[in-house]
Amino acid sequence: MRSRTFKVIVTGRANVGKSTLLNAVLGRNGLVHTSKKPGRTKTLNFYRVGPDPGYLVLVDAPGYGSRGRPEWGELFDHYVANRSVLKRVYILFNGKHGLNEVDHIMLQSLEEKCQAQIDANPWTLQAVITKADSMEGDVRKAIQDIQRDIFETAPTCLPGIITAYSKRAQIGIDDVRRSMVEACGLGRIEETIRHS
Repeated sequence: MRSRTFKVIVTGRANVGKSTLLNAVLGRNGLVHTSKKPGRTKTLNFYRVGPDPGYLVLVDAPGYGSRGRPEWGELFDHYVANRSVLKRVYILFNGKHGLNEVDHIMLQSLEEKCQAQIDANPWTLQAVITKADSMEGDVRKAIQDIQRDIFETAPTCLPGIITAYSKRAQIGIDDVRRSMVEACGLGRIEETIRHS
């Protein structure tokens, strides 16, 4: 029987859709507070997932960027540097807007932290491209451009999972669930997340 939990943390620019994605992944509307106003998440929020005792813990981090605050970044950095049970860091990018300068800085910083790990249980980095249903024009090319941008900035970042969760579309949510379960080595997705 496992004696400890495994954690994944989700970060992204303010208003990238972190809370909406987490609600969709957890299958619980309204569990994670959502708002059209950026910057509502001000602390690390923890969600234990799965049947008791819930070996997977999802961590929702405050958004970074112009609406973020330096102390939120310090909190995030400290958490990532000091949690041996952390298995994956997910960084979200809005598909409609792509990566901006702050996204590049954050992604590069996470790449450097990921590469600098020397402990026996390193975490991995994965991108999630949100709001794919709001993208216009040649969506396939736009996604390829974002994926290339991510890879050029962070070559070890796992390929981006394409997501959308709205009345119009539900894309990639099972892929995110599967990724989280696999990152933590927790077995079948049905036993870990869907019955939480």
